[in-house]
Amino acid sequence: MEQLKETIQQIFTLAGFKDFSVEIEPDGKRASIFIYEMDLKDFFPRLIWDLEHLINLIAKQKKMESLIVDVNNYRRERERLIVELAKAAARKAMLNKQNIDLPAMNAYERRLIHVELSSRPDIKTESIGEGKDRHVIVSPSGL
Repeated sequence: MEQLKETIQQIFTLAGFKDFSVEIEPDGKRASIFIYEMDLKDFFPRLIWDLEHLINLIAKQKKMESLIVDVNNYRRERERLIVELAKAAARKAMLNKQNIDLPAMNAYERRLIHVELSSRPDIKTESIGEGKDRHVIVSPSGL
């Protein structure tokens, strides 16, 4: 993991960043990168996915496990919001006894919804749609 961390640091140095840090969690499944020198919030979704793709290509080449990459805790906060959205949709579905269509999401975010609500026997979830329009429907089990 130390070798991969050094490689990530080299990528950021070559990209012109001077004030950043890279941490890989002890289990080796998540890399947290903090960029301190500029505000990149508008670029985070694309930056994170592209950076994760690049880092995982390098990890694969080094015969290492793939990583989840997070920049400035953007992904961790997004995951928290998705889980809260799932809980709110479940409450609304039960209260109104109707299906709740969530907005289109990528596969990882849809999985977060399914996993979060899987322990609730009174709620069912289903992904429908194609491509960028694929989304989750949350509904009471009795419907």
